[in-house]
Amino acid sequence: MSAPNDEQLGAAVSSLRTAHPTLGIPKLHTQLRTDYPDWAVSEKRFRKILAQLAVPADESNDQQPHPTSKVIDGLNLAQWTTRVEVRVFDQKKGKGLVAKEKIREGDTIWVEDPFVIAPEWEIYDKIRVGAGCAHCTTLFAQPSDARAKCGAIGCPAAFCNTLCRKRAMERTHPIFCVGQNPSILPFLTWFRKSEWLSPHALAQCAARLIVANNNGPEALAADWAVFRACAALGMEQRSRSVNKEPQHETWRKGFDLYCAAFHRPPKTTKLAGDEKRIAAMIRKPLPEEIETALFDYEKGFLLGLGRMSLNLEAHGGLYTLHAHLNHSCNPNVSIRHLDQRKALSRITVKALADIPVGSELLITYVNPQHGFARRREELDEWGFVCRCERCVEEGRDWKPPEQREALDDLESELKAGFGVM
Repeated sequence: MSAPNDEQLGAAVSSLRTAHPTLGIPKLHTQLRTDYPDWAVSEKRFRKILAQLAVPADESNDQQPHPTSKVIDGLNLAQWTTRVEVRVFDQKKGKGLVAKEKIREGDTIWVEDPFVIAPEWEIYDKIRVGAGCAHCTTLFAQPSDARAKCGAIGCPAAFCNTLCRKRAMERTHPIFCVGQNPSILPFLTWFRKSEWLSPHALAQCAARLIVANNNGPEALAADWAVFRACAALGMEQRSRSVNKEPQHETWRKGFDLYCAAFHRPPKTTKLAGDEKRIAAMIRKPLPEEIETALFDYEKGFLLGLGRMSLNLEAHGGLYTLHAHLNHSCNPNVSIRHLDQRKALSRITVKALADIPVGSELLITYVNPQHGFARRREELDEWGFVCRCERCVEEGRDWKPPEQREALDDLESELKAGFGVM
């Protein structure tokens, strides 16, 4: 027996689908073995080829915009794990992570702290009154658990210990401190009232880049490489993907408040009080590329909001390595928050199944317990159509609602014609 190449197998599978449109995947595979007895083709490979062929004609040539991403030059994966490597698949799918060695079910693959975090609202509200760590988001069982405070007059920020305080001061807190930067309060109020995590996350990224710029070119280059590499799709394009009207008024309101809180004012002869504070905090102008990526309305703010929406982990964190993980409705990796008493924002990446060398690590972006139609609808938010094996199999018999209604009407007419009520 011999193994056909992908082109030969693809042609055979395509013919089988045409000849036997009602057969499921296991029966199609059996039919392949019957029609080609000299071929050795596992069901796993058969499913993979079938998934590749499952692109409908109206989707394979569509002009729907898709997210774009970049590889982080010089990324040191060994700081997290030596068991995976980055692989670029194609322009549309972008990058992902594959196993460098066999990973067994239940293995901890890596542990990671966030690049920035915009925590869920219940946690955010507690942090805003000093009942949780403003760096790692760990909640305090009692007030005495807060071993360090910001210290600025009017700022409620508290921290687990001096290490969390030091890290916060080196990254984002100088900009988010309401004592040092009171002009940020209207922006905080706006995104909290909107219950929208993405503006908060984008602002955290902006703060981190601004502080890094103050600290020197090496710190800025490292943080900028992480931010710019994350997959991005502008808010206009995302609205079209999910057939929603663009929220221009909301976006513009948020942008104005965001700029008032973070944007270094131009050099003028006179600055207002809050502008003087911001100019003092943002000591150096950002490089033009980064200035545009943060403070241009379309190329910066709207694209940045889309970038956050695509890359945030379910609990609001943006993680450098986690952001490389692609989706499957049958994931082989899960994300856990196991260190809830000492570092709530820290994630642990666990294997849900054995992962062979060269296989991609996949998480699920949506609830895998949902049905095919709901999963597909929810994945519109990420700008792609899932073609994993599960979606291929479940989608074979799925019809859009309007087609189902037409079939139901036809069935009713036929029953009425035959006198069956």
